[in-house]
Amino acid sequence: MTDASPDASSAEHLRTRSDGGRAVEYPPPPEPLAVGVYDNHTHLEIADGALPLDVHEHLERAASVGVVGAVQVGTDVATSRWSADVAEREPRLLAAVALHPNEAPELEASGTLDDALVVIDELAARPRVRAIGETGLDFFRTGQDGRGAQFRSFEAHIDIAKRHGLALQIHDRDAHDEVVETLRRVGAPERTVFHCFSGGEELARLAASEGWYLSFAGNVTFKNAENLREALRVAPRDRILVETDAPYLTPVPLRGRPNAPYLVPHTMRFIAEVLGADLDELCAQIASNTVAVYGPWHDEAVRESTA
Repeated sequence: MTDASPDASSAEHLRTRSDGGRAVEYPPPPEPLAVGVYDNHTHLEIADGALPLDVHEHLERAASVGVVGAVQVGTDVATSRWSADVAEREPRLLAAVALHPNEAPELEASGTLDDALVVIDELAARPRVRAIGETGLDFFRTGQDGRGAQFRSFEAHIDIAKRHGLALQIHDRDAHDEVVETLRRVGAPERTVFHCFSGGEELARLAASEGWYLSFAGNVTFKNAENLREALRVAPRDRILVETDAPYLTPVPLRGRPNAPYLVPHTMRFIAEVLGADLDELCAQIASNTVAVYGPWHDEAVRESTA
């Protein structure tokens, strides 16, 4: 497994994507974008493909095609700590930290949910941590018995985001109504992002009315994802973001192969085509939106790597 961490001591949690032992090559780089954009949600700690890439290789490939930065996202204590650490050493990365909603029931059952939330709160104070995420609700994998823990965790993450003045990255799977109700009831952070937007036109209009952001991943290119394209068409241009959710959701025509930030141009070109928009103008708009949500990438000193 490739060690993508800033130092070996923080690499013990790095994991290989597990889906039937797939081992395929990374795709060739796409044609570069003329105007740079950011991947606002990626998981570089997950090794994938026949020859996994390390963080530097991921970001060099991304830069070569006009993807100038990314938000590295944690899903538990270990990956959140790693994300915060690597962002302090790599100026092309910012970090998001959180407990994935599917982690919450297990942590609650073991009596460690509160302790884990304390760690997320501590990490949120670090300067290159710019979002709390991914957090939210997932009723696809978690049954009724685990939903109470998910709600408690989600509301705690919302509170952390608001106290630290950070953006919120939401994981919403089969839980649209409950996510919206929770945000309205407890009060959404000023900058709230529906990561890997999975709703349709109705949710897109509702999110826009609340001032929330919609982040589109490679699945917007899938043949059966017309609901996502309908949402994209009604989303205000100043509320659209782009992401990979790498190593998952590789865009057409590359489905089945490893995903990575350098493949964002495929999704960007598809989005521009769906919207009938000028690609360069749309890239500039989405880059501006991304900085509005997370702040600039280079405004804090980056610690030198000790690797």
